[in-house]
Amino acid sequence: MIVDQELENKEIAKQYKELLRISYQTLSEKDKKMIRLAFDTAVEAHSEQRRKSGEAYIFHPINVAKIVAHQIGLDATSICAALLHDVVEDTQFTLEDIERLMGNTVAKIVHGLTKISSLKKDKNISLQAENFRKMLLTLNDDVRVIIIKIADRLHNMQTMDSMPEYKQVKIASETLYIYAPLAHRIGLYNVKTELEDLSLKYTEPQRYLSIKSKIEESYDEQENYIKTFSKFLSEELDKERVNYTIKGRSKSIYSIHRKMLIQNIAFENIFDKFAMRIVFKSTRPKEKLLAWKIYSIVTDHFTPNPTRLRDWISAPKSNGYEALHITVMGPQNKWVEVQIRSERMHEIAEKGYAAHYKYKQGDQKDIGIESWLNRLQEVLENNSGNAVDFVEDFKLNLYAKEIFVFTPKGDLKSLPQGATALDFAFAIHTDIGKKTRGIRVNGRLVPLSKELKSGDQIDVITSESIKPSKNWLDFVITSRARSIIKSSLNEEKKARAEEGKEILRRKLKQLKITLNDKTIQQMLLYFKFDSSQDLYYRMGIGTLDNKQLKNFASVYQNSVINFFKRRISSKKNTSPNLSSEITEKFDQLVFGKEKEPLAHSFANCCSPIPGDAVFGFITVNEGVKVHHKECPNALTLQSNFAYRVIPAKWIDSSSEQYTVVLKLSGIDRKGLVNEVTRMISNTKNVNINKINFDSEDQYFTGMIQVSVQNKTILSKLVTTLSKVNGIDKIVRE
Repeated sequence: MIVDQELENKEIAKQYKELLRISYQTLSEKDKKMIRLAFDTAVEAHSEQRRKSGEAYIFHPINVAKIVAHQIGLDATSICAALLHDVVEDTQFTLEDIERLMGNTVAKIVHGLTKISSLKKDKNISLQAENFRKMLLTLNDDVRVIIIKIADRLHNMQTMDSMPEYKQVKIASETLYIYAPLAHRIGLYNVKTELEDLSLKYTEPQRYLSIKSKIEESYDEQENYIKTFSKFLSEELDKERVNYTIKGRSKSIYSIHRKMLIQNIAFENIFDKFAMRIVFKSTRPKEKLLAWKIYSIVTDHFTPNPTRLRDWISAPKSNGYEALHITVMGPQNKWVEVQIRSERMHEIAEKGYAAHYKYKQGDQKDIGIESWLNRLQEVLENNSGNAVDFVEDFKLNLYAKEIFVFTPKGDLKSLPQGATALDFAFAIHTDIGKKTRGIRVNGRLVPLSKELKSGDQIDVITSESIKPSKNWLDFVITSRARSIIKSSLNEEKKARAEEGKEILRRKLKQLKITLNDKTIQQMLLYFKFDSSQDLYYRMGIGTLDNKQLKNFASVYQNSVINFFKRRISSKKNTSPNLSSEITEKFDQLVFGKEKEPLAHSFANCCSPIPGDAVFGFITVNEGVKVHHKECPNALTLQSNFAYRVIPAKWIDSSSEQYTVVLKLSGIDRKGLVNEVTRMISNTKNVNINKINFDSEDQYFTGMIQVSVQNKTILSKLVTTLSKVNGIDKIVRE
């Protein structure tokens, strides 16, 4: 390829001048000198490199820096880090060189960006999920690391045409899966929208081009509508001497695509393809008053839909977004969304994090990024589970709409839409969540699973004797609550295993067997457990009874050598046995939150076996297909068809909680219900879900729904209850 070096150098110089000119922040002379040094260093470092398209590599860091400076609006330090973000990874320059030239802060950000880039090269980790979790850990270094990484991803998406198709689809899927939700959560709405649209361009090019061309065809019609709408309002706004602008904004291609999919409708049947935006000038103290004044003028002319009012001025979103949104019946009887914002609010909506700091006053708390980062850090610290599960939980909260609820003292808290009473308890404090005994919403006791609504006032009742139980995971949706509950359950399991180890030692001693490594290995083979902790835990919860231990002892004492020789050799020689042993333990595949068994088949692309981490995918013609969570197609399926993906897991019947309904009847007496409740509460490893008693003419009938881990525990419970004075009959439904 022949390159006109002089022309290229002129273009590089031109891009550099534009970078300084378009910066959102005001740059001092010191800032400009620092940026010049970073620019010169980047030009020198990348001088021999070219991109796939053939252009000089330096254009990439310059364009990333322009996105950081203008679209996102970060400071000189961030612009320098953006210019140097690939230097340590791709050239001879070291981190020490960057620190010596640019100082510690820039070096720290570049180091964080280099760590993220290097994650992709480790082929042993779960492709995107583990990368995402590790990427979030770089937030410990500096939040600007993630923001510059998002800018880097945006420029890569803008320049993907020269890449092979399989790479385009992979990078676009990853963008939809990780970077777009993250940009949304940080408040970078424009960046998020562009990332989504570009991702659709490469994952579903025909759909993208079809929607794009239809939007362009309707452009003139849309402009005429905006003029008609504005004409109605301008006269009244001018009378009130409001300094404003009215603009129309088309919905993004991706959001129209999502609406067409979810509602199963054609492009022509989507009526709210654009929104009106009124941006007004105001001093900070008068913003709220003026916003509601404009609201009043709009609703005087056009009938509002009362269910679609969104007041994010009184209670801003947790990423700092402020505005009034109303939907009104506009000209030609069309519903139109109207967004009312001050110039300050508009800047925060456009720039997110950067605008917060521009408008931050004194000791004012940053309502956006910092509180979110604190919550995120807790989730990361508490999480020790499967990376894919972590990402799925986390993504739910990234995109979720918000509700606003109150503490007993009247403090406002934001939660994702769909959050429950138990989610609120964990949002207040980890210890409060873990010790939740009951919750009052608006003064009334409610189940822990009660879904909250905006405006609810919530009071959490705690008890030192309460611990999180497994069924709590069905009552929460926030990643914070889920990770804390899972962490607590793991601690509880370890404690039970410790108890179980001592119980096992005592019982084996009575059978004249010593608990040592050899015995443990033989017991694992005999009982088909995966680990010693599994063995101890089953002992601790009562799954292993005396009869089973005696059977083991009999085998151990009579023919131990031959028995275990056969077991070990069969395990070595026949690989199918590994699968069958797992099948015996993990004997059922269940789907969804309700853990339902469904008809299914296994995908040929990854051929999962029992015990693998899996998910279900609802196909068009072949029902539910089960894929490995690390399947090469997993990312594409989860990114593009998330609405058809259902959670799936293999259940181990000896450790799962099972719901059982017992029906009781007999002669009624005073205190009977209290005695039954107390006996159930005192029975180890039993949780009461529902209880209901009716009495007529001294004859009672009762229904109790309990969760138990196995039939042995249920039998003990039934035996205990049958001894209660007055109970005549107990039937399991």
